[in-house]
Amino acid sequence: MSDSNFVDYIRIFCKSGNGGRGSTHLRREKFVPKGGPDGGDGGRGGHIILRGNRNMWTLLHLRYKKHIRAGHGESGSKQLSTGADGEDVYIEVPLGTVVRSEDTGEIIAEITEHGEETIMLRGGRGGLGNNHFKSPTMRTPRFAQPGEPGIEGWFTLELKILADIGLVGFPNAGKSTLLSVISAAKPKIADYEFTTLTPNLGIVEYRDDLSFVMADIPGIIEGASEGKGLGLRFLRHIERNSALLFVIPADNADIKNEYNILLNELKQYNPELLDKNRMLAITKTDLIDDELKREMEKDLPDIPHVFISSVTNQNLTELKDMIWENLHQKAD
Repeated sequence: MSDSNFVDYIRIFCKSGNGGRGSTHLRREKFVPKGGPDGGDGGRGGHIILRGNRNMWTLLHLRYKKHIRAGHGESGSKQLSTGADGEDVYIEVPLGTVVRSEDTGEIIAEITEHGEETIMLRGGRGGLGNNHFKSPTMRTPRFAQPGEPGIEGWFTLELKILADIGLVGFPNAGKSTLLSVISAAKPKIADYEFTTLTPNLGIVEYRDDLSFVMADIPGIIEGASEGKGLGLRFLRHIERNSALLFVIPADNADIKNEYNILLNELKQYNPELLDKNRMLAITKTDLIDDELKREMEKDLPDIPHVFISSVTNQNLTELKDMIWENLHQKAD
């Protein structure tokens, strides 16, 4: 996923189809000059339908298609023939997409499963033909219902990445390096802040052909929840992760304090994030000796933790075990 191809927020205009008009036809045949009404109903307008697609990772395909309209239903006709329904339009979206009405802010739909379909806008109902209005006192009604108009409006689509584990840490904490080592993902890596400008996903292979999905979220800075840096733009991606792995380098002067700062940013953005299971990976531990590790152990946050090195592969198996056990407990 290159920076230019990753789009996680988009505005689109949608309009469902109008329903077709009911027919006012009266039956007229050679030997039936005054037959009764036989006007058919109009067809319904086309729906706008969202469909989840696990093979998509971005909303880029909607960037240049801002106006989406479904087909109109056709009018009814003679011999009680119902008009054809308008053509439905399917909008394929990545899993984790949230759709809101721009007018009300209401959440219209959340797509979280592959193949899941949700009608975003229903097409207008087709009008009833004059056959529905006949009665003993009105044998030849010469009127029918018009079709209902479709619904239109502006909507925002927001992608919140779905992953089992979200990596949380300050810029240059070693998250991208970790993801590149324990998965097949190839995020951009360099020794400066904000190397990661888009979330990256990696599938981590575990024992017995099992696996889990890990997401590298762009680095958070203090004040991210107030819109500073890049953090606010990407904090929403953490909302859908099953658990959070805090990544803090071993050369940090106060690991517990850095953890508390990160935790506070999550709390300020969305207090519900604190309900997620949390773990700690202390990276770059190839730079310190065992004695220093024992000293650091005395003042670490009270959550499961492991010392790792992505460069030397130190304790990466133990990290996977810790994550898998955490996810397994959450599933129970």
